[in-house]
Order: sequence, then C-alpha cells, then structure tokens
Amino acid sequence: MAAYVLIPGAGGDPWEWHLLAAELESRGHDVLPVRLPAGDEGAGWSEYAAAVVEAIEDRGDVILVAQSLAGFTAPLVAQQVPVDLIVLLNAMIPLPGETGNEWWANTGQHEAEQAYFASIGLPPDTADDEVAVYMHDVPPQVVQEAASRIPEQTMTPMEQPWPLESWPDVPTRVLIGRDDRLFPAKFQVRIAKERLGLDGDVIEGGHMVALSRPAEVAERLEAYRRQTG
Repeated sequence: MAAYVLIPGAGGDPWEWHLLAAELESRGHDVLPVRLPAGDEGAGWSEYAAAVVEAIEDRGDVILVAQSLAGFTAPLVAQQVPVDLIVLLNAMIPLPGETGNEWWANTGQHEAEQAYFASIGLPPDTADDEVAVYMHDVPPQVVQEAASRIPEQTMTPMEQPWPLESWPDVPTRVLIGRDDRLFPAKFQVRIAKERLGLDGDVIEGGHMVALSRPAEVAERLEAYRRQTG
C-alpha cells in the first residue's frame, strides 16, 4: 500500500482531487489530499511545504502528486521527508532561484498557449474564460460544483525565488494532459526535457485531468508506482 499525497495547484483546495482520491482508495491505498495555506498572505513556499509535511506525518511509501503550481512545492517536501516518487501532473517545473511570476515569461507559456488556441480554432481571448481553459473536458456537474468553490490564492509564493539549488534526487515522472489548454502538451514536453532531462508521458485530458479522467490518471499513477517499486 502506498501513501498518495495529492498536492493541489493554485487555490490549494483538496477538492480538486476528490475523484482521483476515490479511485486510488478503491485500489487499497492511503490517500491524502492536502489543503495548502493559499489564502494566507504570510504563507510562501516554505509554509506550503510544511503543510504537506505535516499531513504526511510518519507515513512511508510516499508518492507525491503535484498539480500545476504544486510543481514548486513537491520538491521542497522531498527534501524534508522520505519520498519514493514525485509525479508532476500538468505541473510547473521551476529552476533554482526562479520565482513563480518569472516562470511564465521564462518558459514562453503565453506564446505556447496562444499558438495552441490558434491550432484548435479558438480566439486569443479564450485565455480570459476559466472554464474554457481549465475545465473544458470536465463533466458539467463537476464544473457546476467547482463554480461554487472560489479558493483564494495570494501572490506571496509567486514572488519568492524557488530556494533549491537543484531538483531532489528522487524518481520523478511527468504526466501531461494531451488537451491541456493552459500548458499545452508540446510546451510541457519541451519544459520537462529542458529542465529535468525527462520525457513526459501524454494521456488524454485537459489541465484538470484528475477531474475529467480520474480512472485513467489512477491507472498511470499505479503503473509508475509498480515501476518504481
């Protein structure tokens, strides 16, 4: 049995993991969707990592799954507690000393996003429609529930340099949604290769693939776990 520790993206709301958590629990695992202090103006990367470490307690066989912004947090956790595997799910991959705000321009995210919109026939201002960007492939009832949840995200961590000198010596996998509109698949593949020297694995689904295709994500996570073990 593994301890799957699910770290949410911006907003820090563990709700985004509820469908994937159910899939993993049905497979007999200990699953911990973490709540981050995203609404706390005084909380930065160290506080985000501390929240995850506190949730882990003394568990072993830990697998960190990091969604989007959580790509900045997961490596910090892996430096503080034993971790068997990090899985980056449509995640931002930082460089030493890079802030979250700098990441967007440094990686060319905006240009990649706009090029992808054009390739699938969407106008540039699609970027202003959160449902169209994040949840275009999520079931309507889940989108409706998400609309009732408005998690707060301060800019505090985004202004802080990522503090590690290098990626931790922990097995890492990069899992990419083929239909991600925020971080297009080709963009993610390039960043994973440039920054970690890793090949990303592409599956069907958008940015919030844990909500749109939880069973498929669970199966891929289980395959990673077996490979690592």
